[in-house]
Amino acid sequence: MTVSEEQRARKLLEAQTKAEALFHEVETSGLIRPGITENSLNAKIYALANDLYGIKTYWHKRIVRSGKNTLLPYDDNPPDLTIGEDDILFLDLGPVFEQWEADFGRTFVLGSDPLKLKMRQDIKSAFEDGKQYFKDHPDITSRELFHYVESLAARYGWEFGGPIAGHLIGQFPHERIADDKVTLYVHPKSNLPMRSPDEDGRRRHWILEIHFVDREQEIGGFYEELLTI
Repeated sequence: MTVSEEQRARKLLEAQTKAEALFHEVETSGLIRPGITENSLNAKIYALANDLYGIKTYWHKRIVRSGKNTLLPYDDNPPDLTIGEDDILFLDLGPVFEQWEADFGRTFVLGSDPLKLKMRQDIKSAFEDGKQYFKDHPDITSRELFHYVESLAARYGWEFGGPIAGHLIGQFPHERIADDKVTLYVHPKSNLPMRSPDEDGRRRHWILEIHFVDREQEIGGFYEELLTI
């Protein structure tokens, strides 16, 4: 069955809405607490997602990072940390809902540390800035958006923490180029016009991700969701 552009957009937004609801359940259920390890929290979130939505498939590895691990980009696999009393952590999950991918990332702060709370607010504000910039520049390339988002980190008083600032999203599995980790990413070396159609002539949908870090204080924050809807 052919899926229209309107249906594709609706399905991706529905998947994201469910991911956001899952994050709300995680936050309000008391799973995020001092004394639990990252790996244990990851396992409990997996069980909760399965109970709520029957989710067993994730299109990328599930990320739970706390403390100094929040400095590290996606590809790293750091040692398991225990969440502390006054900690910062982020979740990055890619659940698949009825063959439609979501990619959702949020930062959580335990306690009232003003720097950590500022980090959490700044990455949200920077995401909104990046989304508006994308909207205002119809011919923007992946490279141009990356450098704009990178500049936002300095504007807000942080360092940009990741090698990319986003990527494609779609019906599982989304469009890929074998052994190419540049072209279909919001990457500093990709000159792909972001509104160019995919290999089947369809509109490309993108995720924008913000990862700010403070290496001296050993904290980082992460925020991601749909850019194009």
